[in-house]
Amino acid sequence: MKNLLIIGCILFVYSCKSTKMNQPNLVNGFDWQGHRGARGLVPENTIAAMYKAIDLGAVTLEMDAVITADQQVILSHEPFFNHEITTKPDGSFVSKAEAMSLNIYQMSYAATQRFDVGLRGNPRFPQQQKMAATKPLLLDVISNADAYALSKNKPLPRYNIETKSSASTDLISHPSPKVFVDLLVAVINQKKINDRVTVQSFDIRTLQYLHEAYPSIPTVLLIEGDNALTIDDQITQLGFVPAAYSPHYSLVTKDMVAYCKKKRMRLIPWTVNDLSVMQQLRSLGVDGIISDYPNLFYFP
Repeated sequence: MKNLLIIGCILFVYSCKSTKMNQPNLVNGFDWQGHRGARGLVPENTIAAMYKAIDLGAVTLEMDAVITADQQVILSHEPFFNHEITTKPDGSFVSKAEAMSLNIYQMSYAATQRFDVGLRGNPRFPQQQKMAATKPLLLDVISNADAYALSKNKPLPRYNIETKSSASTDLISHPSPKVFVDLLVAVINQKKINDRVTVQSFDIRTLQYLHEAYPSIPTVLLIEGDNALTIDDQITQLGFVPAAYSPHYSLVTKDMVAYCKKKRMRLIPWTVNDLSVMQQLRSLGVDGIISDYPNLFYFP
């Protein structure tokens, strides 16, 4: 009986530790998000970038999703191969003139894996490490990031996934909003990360469909720096109050912070790559920050 009691205690302690370790947590109530993983340090939207963000304390891994011709969800900021970072299968560099012709929505997933997006580095991010990399499946990103966090005894990360779509390129560079969201949610459901995910977009159609069809998945409204509408008009246009509001950081004011708190929307500006600006935004009362440089994150 004594041995059974000891074993029971051990199992209870392990269970508590595992539950705590597996729960994503904010750092002092703040959501530090690694933009495209850690774009300033490691090739963007790659598994390696997610590892780096986890190492540096990111609570949330921010990333972009596109769809291939065979309906696979992969990570990419553009629905084509960017000329600044891509090396073609023959070893030559993708030119600016040909970049948009390399349309991922017209390519199979297998075909996309012939292009490297890490060896060249990125001219706009001189600190970025050069390494071989391809555009990964979202499914693999989640599997690997979760496993990596566990191996480092860190909380499982949150995921903030952007749908890269617009009305002008429907059925050209991506499927319809419904098909796009359905494919994305299928991955979310398969990986069972519903309690650790948000879906964000500048394309309100994807958010509207997601809100209607999958109301349990939180949405995030992205806003460009040159958007002329008031925040109230933006929410009215969307048709519902999203879980979070994510404007370009230059738009954040005390009034915006107050509005978001009144609406119970988290306010998470992008993309903040200067420590002093991060500190100013935190003092204003934002709920999180998205940055290319998770090494700038600080945890007072």
